[in-house]
Amino acid sequence: MTRDELIARTRQLIAEGERLVAGPSLGGLQTWLQLSDDLLSRAWGSMDRYHLAWLMVGKPKGIVRGRPMTAEEEAAYVREVATQKNAALRMSLDAVERQHMPFVGETGGPGLGEAAATPTPVEPVIDRAPDRSGLPADPTLADRLAEARRSADAHRDHGERRAPRSDRMER
Repeated sequence: MTRDELIARTRQLIAEGERLVAGPSLGGLQTWLQLSDDLLSRAWGSMDRYHLAWLMVGKPKGIVRGRPMTAEEEAAYVREVATQKNAALRMSLDAVERQHMPFVGETGGPGLGEAAATPTPVEPVIDRAPDRSGLPADPTLADRLAEARRSADAHRDHGERRAPRSDRMER
């Protein structure tokens, strides 16, 4: 996918989200969410790994359980979810269009400097443990990290529940 394609498809989804807010439809919302999830996942990777804000998308504040939603509740739900997801789409659009951030499916396009002329696949980002993240070489880093781990181990039981002390109970 090129940068122009991602921008165009994101704009289309934002426009559709605005239409859903104006004229709520639960079926339309479900289709739109699937399309937007697919695009965002293709461009940025798995949502559970990237944008924590998306975790609230689709979780209405006033959850209706055990009965069908009324037409008014359904419309409010569609508006709330579409507004939340549109915010995530706008962040994605800003990242790719204004900030020129590289994305997972990028194959070249405007804003990439010389990379635009030669489409090359973007190497996937590899998650690593914090101490293996490729930090600059620091001769004292390993010692400081070991000391921090020893200190944390010394305080490991601080969160555990304890039996009440009798001397405190007598006061």
